[in-house]
Amino acid sequence: MTPPFIDLGVHHQPKGASDRIAYSFTKLLRWTADTFFAERYGHRAVVLETVAAVPGMVGATITHLACLRRICDDKGWIKTLMDEAENERMHLMTFIEVSKPTWFERAVIIGVQWVFYLFFFGLYLVSSKTAHRVVGYFEEEAVISYTHYLAEIDEGRSPNVPAPEIAKRYWGLPENATLRDVVLVVRADEAHHRDVNHGFANELAGLPAGPVADCPPHVALEPIWKKVA
Repeated sequence: MTPPFIDLGVHHQPKGASDRIAYSFTKLLRWTADTFFAERYGHRAVVLETVAAVPGMVGATITHLACLRRICDDKGWIKTLMDEAENERMHLMTFIEVSKPTWFERAVIIGVQWVFYLFFFGLYLVSSKTAHRVVGYFEEEAVISYTHYLAEIDEGRSPNVPAPEIAKRYWGLPENATLRDVVLVVRADEAHHRDVNHGFANELAGLPAGPVADCPPHVALEPIWKKVA
């Protein structure tokens, strides 16, 4: 499989108090994840993807309500953010199959999700620019984490098991695809979300959005009503 090209060196230099708050908060969460999970990247992915699927849904909900109140166009933000939330949820469903989280880790997921949802909802109401910058920095760290995960696989410290069926269906991976192939497409997804959210934050700050990494092709999940109609 040809790995999707992404620029591993992308980093938004913090500018102003809002960016510095977002960057510091992200680094704090990075330190917490490193301390709690060490190099158990599969288990780390399960918990972090649970968190990563929250911002897109929160942003889409608040943007939707704001557009209703103001009777204005969303400029495509709602669909973009909903797609991001769905994509991150598919990451979670994939790594659930890989790492088989314990009941303790499932309890951590529930607690972390509620705390982060409430925090991010409040942050988005106060400053959507800061909220999108936080997500941009989150995704920068995700790209780094998945790059480390690839190194673990390539150097034999993590088994390169067959790709889960859900991943092969979603990304259209070949039948002989492995975990390494999955990590490559997930990392490319995260790079895409990184650039999109930094672009949203820039737009809200009156700055150029900048280039966006390509998102790997994947199957669009169809609503059930389309199958029964």
